[in-house]
Amino acid sequence: MSALRAEVIRDQGAFDDLESHWWPLWSQSTSATPFQSPAWLLPWWRTFSPGDLSAIAVWRGKDLVGLAPLYLEPHASGWKLLPVGISLSDYLDILCTPGQEAAVSAAIAEAALSLEWSQWILPDLPARAASLSLALPQVKESRCAHHAACPVLPPAGNETLVSLIPARRRRQLRRAQRAAQRRGRVAIARYEADPETFVDQLVRLHDARWAGRGGGVLVGSAIEFHRNALPRLAANGLARCWLIEIGEAVVGAYYGFHHRDRAYAYLGGFDPAYAEESPGAILIGKAIVEAAREGAREFDFLRGRESYKYGWGAVDRWTAQRVWTRGAPP
Repeated sequence: MSALRAEVIRDQGAFDDLESHWWPLWSQSTSATPFQSPAWLLPWWRTFSPGDLSAIAVWRGKDLVGLAPLYLEPHASGWKLLPVGISLSDYLDILCTPGQEAAVSAAIAEAALSLEWSQWILPDLPARAASLSLALPQVKESRCAHHAACPVLPPAGNETLVSLIPARRRRQLRRAQRAAQRRGRVAIARYEADPETFVDQLVRLHDARWAGRGGGVLVGSAIEFHRNALPRLAANGLARCWLIEIGEAVVGAYYGFHHRDRAYAYLGGFDPAYAEESPGAILIGKAIVEAAREGAREFDFLRGRESYKYGWGAVDRWTAQRVWTRGAPP
């Protein structure tokens, strides 16, 4: 068996060229989420490029067996080594081929130590993250086990996702559906095949939802990013995009993902003029039903402790953060 070889990728073109190797690695990784896929991270880097690309690829012969998409960002205290996808990605991690985690992690750690950084920060690590096994001997580390809450509608024995929804939420959902039907014809349709239209509607409804309140995340370059990422996600079967019409108006949008046995509710928006009809809740209910039909065992509401998530029966699942600190290089 050939030895591992670690390569630090600093060029955009070389990073793009990883894609054909990246997909098989991502598909094999047991801890991977849509946020570690090339469909998400390549558009992120092309859109933002906030520092110096320093991705670490680990090869065994011609096979990519590990990947740490990283970049270096300058700060007053020294260079920080950060994961590509930070901020917009609810989960971050490295990728490793199953059965080779220890060797790949050691190769990534050795390559990372060769880079000039004063802090290496890995936030938003899920419970099964491969990054949790990284070891950097003689480098000071701080670790937070409760970095961010991601409420999840979890499995319970042989129960389905739909059966886990509390009775009170079911009653509220039925009332919302009746109210919507009184206002006009109700139609819910998937829009992965038309990502341009979907993003236009999502931006409009998200802006309407947050107008005058602050907190909206679809601004500036983030919109460009989603316009680039969504077609890639859809082409690889990861995106779940729904729009709801009441009468002749599109009044709600749901933007999520599905991978293996988990659905992810990423972003949404609705027209406040239809708040009494709760189009956002109707869409989440639809997304849960469809996720269960597709075999999902969990429905992940992702980062943030908004009260509506717990109304669906979600419980907190925490991500971790690891930070290594060493003296700033000259």
